[in-house]
Amino acid sequence: MTTTEAHDTYDTDVLVVGSGPAGGSAALLLATYGIRTLLVTKYGWLADTPRAHITNQRTMEVLRDLKVESEALAVGSPSRLMGDTVLCTSLTGHEIGRIRTWGTGPATATEYASKSPCEMIDLPQTYLEPILVNKAAARGAKVRFDTEFLSFTQDDNGVTALLRDRVRGDEFTVRARYLIGADGGRSAIAEQLGLPFDGRMAKAGSMNIVFKADLSRYCAHRPSVLYWVMRPGAGTGGIGMGLVRMVRPWNEWLLVWGYDIEQPPPQVDQEAARQIVRDLIGDPELPVEITSTSLWTVNHSYASQYSSGRVFCAGDAVHRHPPSNGLGSNTSVQDAYNLAWKLAMVIRGEAGRELLDTYSAERAPVGRQIVERANLSRDQFGPIFDVLGVGGGGDEAAIADGLAALDAPTPEGAKKRRRLEEAIQLKNYEFNAHGVEMNQRYVSSAVLPDDSPAEVWEQDLELVHQPTTRPGAKLPHAWLVDEQGERLSTLDAVGGGTFTVLTGLSGAVWDAAATACRAELGVPLRVVRIGDDNFRDAYGEWSRVSEIAEDGVLLVRPDGYIAWRRATAPEAAQPARDELLGALRRVLAR
Repeated sequence: MTTTEAHDTYDTDVLVVGSGPAGGSAALLLATYGIRTLLVTKYGWLADTPRAHITNQRTMEVLRDLKVESEALAVGSPSRLMGDTVLCTSLTGHEIGRIRTWGTGPATATEYASKSPCEMIDLPQTYLEPILVNKAAARGAKVRFDTEFLSFTQDDNGVTALLRDRVRGDEFTVRARYLIGADGGRSAIAEQLGLPFDGRMAKAGSMNIVFKADLSRYCAHRPSVLYWVMRPGAGTGGIGMGLVRMVRPWNEWLLVWGYDIEQPPPQVDQEAARQIVRDLIGDPELPVEITSTSLWTVNHSYASQYSSGRVFCAGDAVHRHPPSNGLGSNTSVQDAYNLAWKLAMVIRGEAGRELLDTYSAERAPVGRQIVERANLSRDQFGPIFDVLGVGGGGDEAAIADGLAALDAPTPEGAKKRRRLEEAIQLKNYEFNAHGVEMNQRYVSSAVLPDDSPAEVWEQDLELVHQPTTRPGAKLPHAWLVDEQGERLSTLDAVGGGTFTVLTGLSGAVWDAAATACRAELGVPLRVVRIGDDNFRDAYGEWSRVSEIAEDGVLLVRPDGYIAWRRATAPEAAQPARDELLGALRRVLAR
């Protein structure tokens, strides 16, 4: 920290506004790294509706690093219940088709399982947020509910935020070194900061209806998180079709239906909600308990810059999109994972302020990608409507005629069935987009490219994860064995808020180099030598994916991304020390 900072008076190091996936994970990460953190939210408690739920492998890897993976697994629905996504006219009606999803099909299960130590789960936001915020508080973060953010001012030394206590009604200020705006899709902080946005808001209208009903007789034999329903009006607004989404198998649900955003918002009272539920289920006598209803808009908007000065935004504040692909909370958690270690190292004086500029450089391209992908996935229901001849959703008769033509035992019927299969397979880009979830590559001053030729994508970069040890990529997962004979992942050998020097058994030169760097820079630096008793490459998996010689080295950042690599060791100790020290200095803006 600077001399002027040292003389300032701070109430906290980092003020986090918002307790959703971005804010909760930011607070938990910072607290875990020993940074004084204050989390505030204007609400009296955490998420009261399930909202985000798909929790992909990369997010589970973050939770694993934070030592809360077991808590997530305990309350989430396992991947085996997530997979037979169904397209139908109602849950009791005609089944148009199914698609294996979230890596549960025979063609994708091995690919998913081989690329991560973690499985995907369905973890509704009502379960995720308490894990993040409770653990943040347990690790030292201060948490204030009913505390509304009003405005901020910033200067060279810090940020002063004006807050309101919604219980007492009074206003007060908090002085922090840095501010994180994780205050959602209507972010007041992003607006005051003047972040540049592309795209548009409110392109379509949707409603959520949360309800309880026993649907086991319609679902248990074809377990899934998502049942997509083609009813009259399914193409109006919304997310492409009607959706019946499992919250808890098989008696808690969230239904999504669209409305025409050019018309006044509909009034969805208990009786109207119950009628919509029964219509999409296809059971007019179904006992239904309506828990809540809400309206929201489909957005296509992303910020090209995530920060200015000492204020940073994360999560829905900077990427706003439909829930297609299940990317929202995942990207939010991963935003925080990228930012938190950088803030921690700058606050502790271990890195220069310029390191913080890499947050926008690395995460803004990801935000744009997932906004574009989610909106394209929404649009890719269109070909299914087209095959059935019911553009825009059609009416009851048109849907029935389309299905009859589809089932006709004629050459024309055969053509339609082939076209429908092609249209459904296009939805792999929504439901099996493993590459979108895992192939993120960072380009910034915190990544030092080597002289390797340009990366070649051997398979579809959106559908298939391609692990690599190239700088800017996530460290590949490989199973190792410790001295007790227990399995652990290469990902378990890194993280924890610390840089890691990763080498092989013959890479002793890097151990000495790391010792010299610790002394020179005063930065914690872990050394892992794969092949010793703690990290045996018993399956040979690491040697197959490492892309370096045994005496080569990877410099792995606290977020598991590779900052620098050298394929082989130099012949002498001094060059190894100089190269590693130079890499650390550049990455840390020292």
